[in-house]
Amino acid sequence: MTLNLNHIAAEFPGAQDKAFLDAACVSLAPRSACSAVNHFLQIALTCPAESSTQHHINMDAMRRQAVQEAAALLNTGRDQIALVESTTHGLNTVAAGLPLPPGSEVLVSEMEFLQVALPWVMQEPRGVRVIPVPHQTGRVLPEDFAAHLSRNTRMIILSSTQWNNGFRADLSAFASLCRRHDLWFVVDAIQQLGAMVTHPEADAVDILMAGGHKWLNAPFGCGILYASPKVLEHMRPPTWGYLNLEDPDGGWGTYFSTPSIQAVRSPGAYPFVASARKLETGGTSNYPGAIGLAASLHLFNELGATTVQEHVLGLTDYLMERLPAVGARLVTPPERQHRSGIVTFRFYQSLEAERALVHQLTQQRVFVSIRFTAGVGGVRVSCHLFNTPDHIDALLDGLRYAARHHGPDFQDNELPGVV
Repeated sequence: MTLNLNHIAAEFPGAQDKAFLDAACVSLAPRSACSAVNHFLQIALTCPAESSTQHHINMDAMRRQAVQEAAALLNTGRDQIALVESTTHGLNTVAAGLPLPPGSEVLVSEMEFLQVALPWVMQEPRGVRVIPVPHQTGRVLPEDFAAHLSRNTRMIILSSTQWNNGFRADLSAFASLCRRHDLWFVVDAIQQLGAMVTHPEADAVDILMAGGHKWLNAPFGCGILYASPKVLEHMRPPTWGYLNLEDPDGGWGTYFSTPSIQAVRSPGAYPFVASARKLETGGTSNYPGAIGLAASLHLFNELGATTVQEHVLGLTDYLMERLPAVGARLVTPPERQHRSGIVTFRFYQSLEAERALVHQLTQQRVFVSIRFTAGVGGVRVSCHLFNTPDHIDALLDGLRYAARHHGPDFQDNELPGVV
């Protein structure tokens, strides 16, 4: 099955006047998501419900549609899904809710985006140590993590797809390593979910989260957290809110109009949910963000995750086959099973020249970025469902223009991270 490109073009007008190849930074929203947010704002403007109480209940129900759509995309149950503000929020929820004893070690790839390590680095005064694991020419491999295990290792934290070069990890292999050594396996899927098929339950991931503003095309401040049944037994909620409780008989409208209700009870008398919803704030939250996210997720579920992945990998095939002919050197590892929607390359040895190249491309309406970690990176291209080979051709034309007017100045042995 292939994407209906006419349908996608209608959904993403922002991709029609430019070669928008930067979903890994912040993506374009589809019309359906913007329409859903606008519809909600009209409801907020006018309160069309029979009462303000029902108005609030309706908003909560609209928000929960994102949970249903997220569960469908991740091929899991709704009880395993919580809504978070962002990947950062999700990572901090895990760090606060799954405390590690003093002396614990957490393994993190040295190539990671800094946010992946930050919540655990900040626990170092409490005796938690973050151990950076070296990469192999831009590859994040379970055998390298295995070599750094110790009797104090308690957790592996991993981006399923690396933000700097697009390397996609073998989650099942990492999960197997974690199971053998009784470790928690925490996955940041912000650079994967929406572009690549992602099934954390099948891969035996303990916790996975992703903000909505990148490959999920929902830049409204809401994301997804998946938590396995096993980890939920150990997770402490970061906050305590009444919407973390089981819905009362007759619903909250009836409950709040009942004279006998009591606010103060013993801690065990509050009927908190056991599902992932216990990890949410439990109060009035980002309704527009969740509603926009639900609409974007619905689009992915309509198209099918496998269809989107095939389209994305087809575009990266097209790009990677043509980059060498225009003088670019690939940084992204070529193995297809480890590829994602991100392709990174170097065109100049000089970083200043590389930045000038990206500025030139921007002037030509080709949007890309420069990203590095641990010496690995370069010009980063993001190929997503709204992109076509024409967008790739626009990028290649821009590189040919740069080569004609300036010429590449790199030397092979001076390009860190190039494969």
